[in-house]
Amino acid sequence: MKILLSTDGSEYSIGAAKFLTNFNFSPDDEIFILHVISWVPVVSEWGVLYDNFKEIRDEVIPKILDSTAEALKTVNAKVTTSFKEDYPDKAIVETAEESGVDLIVMGARGVKGIGSHIIGSVTKLVAINSHKPVLIINPPQEKLSGKINVLFAADGSVYSDEIAKVLSSIPFPDDTQITILNVIARSFEDIPERFVMEINERIKKIVAGMREKELKVSEDIISRAQEALSNRFSKIEKLTKFGDPSIEILHAAEAVHADIIAVGSSGMRGIKGMFGSVSRYILNHSGCSVLIGKS
Repeated sequence: MKILLSTDGSEYSIGAAKFLTNFNFSPDDEIFILHVISWVPVVSEWGVLYDNFKEIRDEVIPKILDSTAEALKTVNAKVTTSFKEDYPDKAIVETAEESGVDLIVMGARGVKGIGSHIIGSVTKLVAINSHKPVLIINPPQEKLSGKINVLFAADGSVYSDEIAKVLSSIPFPDDTQITILNVIARSFEDIPERFVMEINERIKKIVAGMREKELKVSEDIISRAQEALSNRFSKIEKLTKFGDPSIEILHAAEAVHADIIAVGSSGMRGIKGMFGSVSRYILNHSGCSVLIGKS
């Protein structure tokens, strides 16, 4: 597997590197460490700290790359470093395409995201604009005490199918456990079902019939996902929930003690949202790492 690990030298980036040491890499795997610096003056309340951009580049960049590579010294994969001068999100996305990596890995927050309450702006832009799957590592998870637990939120879409392929290609430890979750949205969005069921017998039959069909569809979605993962993972659990997918995915992640939530992106663009509302909500509110799949 080829991984592009973006680093800005922050504790979040180093944490993302340390998280990768939990995987079973082989000498055939490759990790490309990339640091991007923009032509932006470094300014503080005391004024310009460096007048010479080249001085920053020559003194700081090697330290950033070396510290990230040091965090990966125990992995068996081939590790290389490089840097670019460009806007960070643009350079990360373009480099991932040009180098043909399978996965982009980033810390959830970094120097560029200090002003963000949830995740860094660069991380968010890469997750939105990348055509490659993106794994965003939450800072507290750089050291895992036991086996890796992955919650795979499957919805039967092509994006969900792509996530299954990505999960199968990542060199997870052999004892990694996958929980496949499908969330069934409420049949009546504006009326709680317990009140709908009290209306009359006809409504009860309609709701019961719809629920039976929904459960069958959910079972088919989970079975398809299980089949796609069964050759790679021996420990697979299945779970069906009812309600708002965004909320139920987060609740399920807490219940199964997930280290990673794997969710597909609908790839939406424009004024309705830069990518799917569910994946966007999970990325913004998850307490664990998030794998965003693309198609």
